[in-house]
Parts: sequence; C-alpha cells; structure tokens
Amino acid sequence: MSIYIFFLVVLFLLAISDLMVGVANDAINFLNSAIGSNVAKRRIIMIVASAGILAGALLSNGMMEVARKGLFHPQYFLFTEIIIIFMAVMFTDVLLLDFFNTFGLPTSTTVSMVFGLLGAAIGMAFLKVGDGATILVDGTQKIAEISDFINSSKALTIISSILLSVVLSFVFGVVIQWISRLLFSFNTEKTIKYYGALWGGLAISAITYFILIKGLKDASFMTKEAYKTIQDNTLLIVGMSFMFWTFLLQIISWVFKTNPLKIVVLTGTFALAMAFAGNDLVNFIGVPLAGFESYKTYVANGSNDLLMGGLLGEIKTPIYFLIGSGIVMVITLWTSKKAQTVAETELKLSRQDEGTERFGSSAFSRVLVRRVVNVGTFFSHVLPQPIIDKISKRFDTTEMDERSKNDLNPPMFDMVRASVNMMVASILIAVGTSYKLPLSTTYVTFMVAMSTSLVDGAWGRDSAVYRITGVFTVIGGWFITGLAAFSVAFFLSMFMGWAQIFGVIAILAFAILAFYRTHLVHKKREENFQSKSDDVEVIPTVISMFETNNKGITKTLNAISGIFSDTVKGLIKENRKELKKQLQTAVELEQKLANKKSKIHQTINSLPADSVEASHYYVLTLDYLKELAHCINFMAEPVFNHVDNNHKPILSTQAVELTQIAEEFSVFTKKMIDALDSNNEVKLEEINAEQLRIIGLVREARKNLIKSIKKNDVGTKNSMLLLNILSEARNIMIYSINLMKIQNDFTNIMKN
Repeated sequence: MSIYIFFLVVLFLLAISDLMVGVANDAINFLNSAIGSNVAKRRIIMIVASAGILAGALLSNGMMEVARKGLFHPQYFLFTEIIIIFMAVMFTDVLLLDFFNTFGLPTSTTVSMVFGLLGAAIGMAFLKVGDGATILVDGTQKIAEISDFINSSKALTIISSILLSVVLSFVFGVVIQWISRLLFSFNTEKTIKYYGALWGGLAISAITYFILIKGLKDASFMTKEAYKTIQDNTLLIVGMSFMFWTFLLQIISWVFKTNPLKIVVLTGTFALAMAFAGNDLVNFIGVPLAGFESYKTYVANGSNDLLMGGLLGEIKTPIYFLIGSGIVMVITLWTSKKAQTVAETELKLSRQDEGTERFGSSAFSRVLVRRVVNVGTFFSHVLPQPIIDKISKRFDTTEMDERSKNDLNPPMFDMVRASVNMMVASILIAVGTSYKLPLSTTYVTFMVAMSTSLVDGAWGRDSAVYRITGVFTVIGGWFITGLAAFSVAFFLSMFMGWAQIFGVIAILAFAILAFYRTHLVHKKREENFQSKSDDVEVIPTVISMFETNNKGITKTLNAISGIFSDTVKGLIKENRKELKKQLQTAVELEQKLANKKSKIHQTINSLPADSVEASHYYVLTLDYLKELAHCINFMAEPVFNHVDNNHKPILSTQAVELTQIAEEFSVFTKKMIDALDSNNEVKLEEINAEQLRIIGLVREARKNLIKSIKKNDVGTKNSMLLLNILSEARNIMIYSINLMKIQNDFTNIMKN
C-alpha cells in the first residue's frame, strides 16, 4: 500500500505543477485584450482576473467526466493499472505544457490532457492484451482487444473541433471587427460618444450570456433544470441584459466621463478568467482527483486489486481542493515569468505598430502575402474610388499614431479591438458550449485576436510575413500537442506499467531535470529577446544624442580592443576555449549593433523636428560602429576555426608582429577615447598620425608574410589566416579614424 501512497503523492505534486504550467499557458485567454489595450493599470487587470479565477474555482464541480471515463472504459482496468495511466497522463501534461511555455507558444490544455489520456490508456491496453487479458462484455467472458478499452469517438470529436474553432473564430473575428471599425474608426474620441454605450451594452450582454452558459455550466449550484431554463430563454436574457447595460453605461459615461469600452474589457477579463478556472481547472486536477477516488475504492476493498467500475458514477470534489487550486492559480498568474512569455507571443503578433518580431519569415508566408497583395490590387481596380476612399478614411490610423507619439507607454491596440476580442470569443465559446461542441478556449481567443489585428491593418507590408509565420507556428503547435501528448503518454504508460515504482522514480527524476533545463533555456531566450527589444533609444534632445554617441563609441571601441587583444593571445597560445568566448562576444556585439540600426526609425522619431543634421551624424556613427563590429567578427571567426581544426600554429615571428599590432591598437583606442572626452582637434591630428603608423606596421607584417610564402616557410592555412587578420586590422583602423572625424564634425555643430 505504501507504494500507492507514494504514487498519490506524486500525482498531487504533478497536479500542483500542472496548475502552474496550465495557468502560464492559458493566461493569454483572458489577460491579453486588457493588457494590450492598456485598459487599466496592470495591477487592476491582474486583480480583476484573480477575482475571476477564484470565483470560477469555487463554482466549479472540479471533476471532468472525460478524466474518469470519457476516453477509456475504467471498468476494464484494475486499480494498479489505472493509477499508472493517470501518472503517465500527468507527467506528459506537465512536461508538454512546460515545453510550450518555454518557447512562448499558446496551446490547448484540454487537447493535451485528452490525448494524454487516450495514449496512456492505449499503452496500458497493449500490456493487458499482450498478457492475454479477458473482459466481461454483456455477461460474456471474451479475450480483450485494444478497441474494447478505448472510446475513440471522443478523440475524433475533439480533432474536428480544432478545425471548426479555428475557422469560425477567424471568420467571425474578421467580419465583426470590420463592422466595428467602420462604426468607430480609429478616431474613437469622437465616435465613442455616440455609439459607445450601445456597443458596450451589446458586448456585455454577450459576455453575460457567456457567463451563464459557459462560466456557470458546471457550478455546484447549477441544476439541470436551471441550465435548461437559461438555454430556453436566451433571447429574453440577452435582450434584458442589453437594455440594462446600455442604460447603465450611458449614465456612467455622462456622469463619470468613463469610456464604456473600459468596462466591457474588464468585464470580459473577469468572465473569461472565471470560465477558465471553472472549466479548465479540471484539466489540471481532474486526473489526480480521479486517482484519489480510485485509491479510496481500493482501500475500501481491503487493498485488494479490483476493476475500477466505481469511476463510472458521479463524484463531487471537496471544496478545499477547489480553494487550494484557485490560490495556486492566482499565485502563478502573478509570479510566472513563462506566463508573461506566452502572453507576449500573442501581443507581439497582434500589436498595431511595428517593432521587434518574435518570428522570422517563411516561404509560405512570403507567397501568401504576395497573393493577398495581388488580390487587394484587383479589388482596388474593381470597386468605385469614392467607396474605397470612404472605407480607407475609417481605417486611417494617422490621428491614433499622433496620439501614441506623446504616450510613453502607448497601447498595442485600442479598446474597440479589445472589446471585439472579448465579445466574439465569449459568443463563440458560449454558443459552442450550448450546442455541446468542444471548442477550445485557447484556439478561439487566439484566432479572434489574430483576425481582428488583420482587419485593423496591424499586419502591414513590413510585418505581415513575420506575423503569418508566427500564427502558423502556433497553429502547427496545436496539432503537435495532440500527437505529442498521445505518443509520450503511450510510452510512459507502457514503461511505468513494466517497471512499476522504479519507472515512476526514473520519470520523476527526468521531469525534475527537464524542468530545470527548460528554466535555463527560457531565461536565456528572454535575455536575448530583451536585448533586442531594448535597443530602441529614446533621445529627447540633440545634446543627449551627442552624449549617447560618445558613450556608444567608447563602449564599442573598448569591446573591439579587448576582443582583438584576447583573440591574438588565444591564437598564439592555441587556447580554443578563450577563442570561442571571444567569437561569441564579437557575434553578440555585431548583432546588438545590427538590432540598434534596425530601430533607427523609432530613435530618430523620438528627436525634435530641428535635429535633421544631428540625426545624420547619428546614422553615420551607427554605420561605422556596425562596420567595426563586422570587422572584429570576421577576424575572430577564422582564428577560432583555425585552432578548432587543429591547424599548425603561427610562426614565432608572426606572433611577435601580431602582439605588437594588438598592443599598439590598445594604446590607440585609449587615445581615441581621451579625444572623445576632451573634444580636442589637436588630439585628433595626433590620432590620425598614430593611425597611419599602425597601418604601416600592418603593411610591414603583410610584406613579411609574402616573403615567408615565397620561401615556403608557411602553408596555405597559415597564410590565409594571417592575410585575413591583417586585412581586418587595417579596416578597423580606417573605420576608427573615420568615426573620430564624424564625431569631431558633430562636436563643431554643437559648438555652433
């Protein structure tokens, strides 16, 4: 019995982990519209969402039928087999969701759990059929087949619902957002006064219906009769709700001057959070609770193994499990770094402005964009020009862009889109639930967000290929979720069924290691992405631009001097580890400057209108800094490859020459930085003479190399390496002095 107590402890530890990784992945469903539109302070949004989660957890009955009997027949499995199935499912769910969270990809917790159950049950069925197990069907004993243990129709229903939810969400999102934008335009400050209360009343009515149909469907106090009454009186409920909310929002708008759409978005955030906790909670604790019920049945039978037909009955969950689960989810919502990463994926794909993209381009996205551009060109020739002009005016973002320029933290999209996201997602999920269609909350909310951003022109010519690639990456991950959950749970079930406690301990150790590794991977990815995102420099004045230039030049010159010197030392000592480190530093430096250059549009826009000349020098400076980084990278890579491939070391005379050049360049760098600090033209002339002298050393070293080649003292690899080093050293000297001249000209402008 002690073994199975250990199994139960593992199950509940996995349940807590699953709650954490599940919330991290599903938080986007109810947070992103509010966060993306800056509807309120982030703390207020989180409080509203937390209240929704706690309400949903307390109202949930906490036990999902499919976790006990939906995808397999528990009456044909023994307790010792059922407990292995449940552990295989939980290990799979936790590992899979954590993997998706690490890479910031939203997926369906329902699909992960359901296909995990299916795979684990089939894995255990393989073991039973292999042992020649028999089952009792309609009072007749028969040799079992795998199909006898599985309810495969459920899996087919869920697969079809994936396609259905994706298509419906996208289509309805496009249509309703297009109508909404025609109504409100992007100049919402004017139109909201006329249509805000009506639109808000309609949206909150839809959300109210969603709460009644989806959020309270499984509430402990909701009887079948009450639920049937709500379904039968849908139009009356929606109509009364519409009149009440329209009147209330209009009063609030007049008295408190509050944008009605703010209330819509916050209400939708609460509703979706409540529905998430009330319904998706069972994805995380349903399986462990089923395992707990199985164990109680096992103990009641005198700890004798028995078939788990008891799981076919109705089971209620103790309230303390629900309270505990709600608290864990709220804590995770506030503290999880991976939840922020998953949320960032959707926000970056749907934001109105351009910026750093999380995804690259793909051949498919490029072809698709070309086709859409061609179709748009066709319609522009077919439709009358006055109609095109009127529609274009409603979608003109000029005024919104002007307002955003003065905002230090502009919203990623406006509240019209945020309210449409909430309304459309609520309607689709509520209707799907009322017709017993298993629509995924994640699929619906994500696709609605993508469709509304498409209508708003967020996927412009400069960003469309990247965002389409991102969307199809996420959608592809949804289908991979089902396949991966099935496969992993299948093999884990068979392995633990064969190895028993040793298998459980081995998988537990692997899961802990996997968690640790994904934590490191996630941390590294976020640091890299953050470094790219932080390269936009907000420079309010020309003086601050001059200071920024000086700091950038100083930092880059010091970095290049250090890499140059350490690379030469590493080459002479054949220190592969040090050379690899210097190459990585050079690559990161070049990438950082390339990212900074890609943000030059935003940087220049942050400057005042009379800074054209200063901006010109800023661009030139950035160009030379990027070229310097490119040169040092092109020097460090061949040196590392030379040592990494175990080629012959350089000659002692060559080592002396390179060391001298490196030392001279280090002194030269210090003189350049001193000249930058003092802005002294006399020092610039001295630096110019110093540069010519070092270039003379490079020229002399090249002549000596040519003599060595003539005498056959060096081979091809040596000569190619030295020629490359000397060439890049010369380029570095040329770009450095040009950089100093540019900064000197900039100084003269500042003085004048």
